[in-house]
Amino acid sequence: MCSGRRLAAIVLSFMPLAEATAASVEWRRYAIPATGLSVDVPVSIFEEDRGATEGRLERHLFTKDYRANLTIKSFPNPDNDSPAVFLEKMRPPADIQYRRVTPKFFAVSGVLNGHTWYNRCNRAKGFMNCVLINYPAAEERQWDAIVTRISLSLAK
Repeated sequence: MCSGRRLAAIVLSFMPLAEATAASVEWRRYAIPATGLSVDVPVSIFEEDRGATEGRLERHLFTKDYRANLTIKSFPNPDNDSPAVFLEKMRPPADIQYRRVTPKFFAVSGVLNGHTWYNRCNRAKGFMNCVLINYPAAEERQWDAIVTRISLSLAK
């Protein structure tokens, strides 16, 4: 009986994302004009928008139930560090499960406290333009296509 309730809870927890994925997902282009950052965002999934943070080059979005979040952010990079150098300065965790670093961008991800985190930053003049995504690790397959589109749409 207990395992049946647990299974029902797991299935119900996947419903909003599964429904959004099966239905037509509404995407919107978000931009930070001052830095050239622009990215596609699934607004039918990240429905809670805290808007741009005043005085900062970032925006925070959440799923309605706050289980997942997306931050769009331009980090100052006054020394125009390469993605590899910038990543090292950020002191990433040692247990990164995925790492790709090129002269134009880096992408890293891992799992922490039951959540998958994924960060991609593209090099731009004076900035690193980034998307930072966190979602339940148990839902990784459901998030794959969404994370891929967000990541590949990141401009500059």
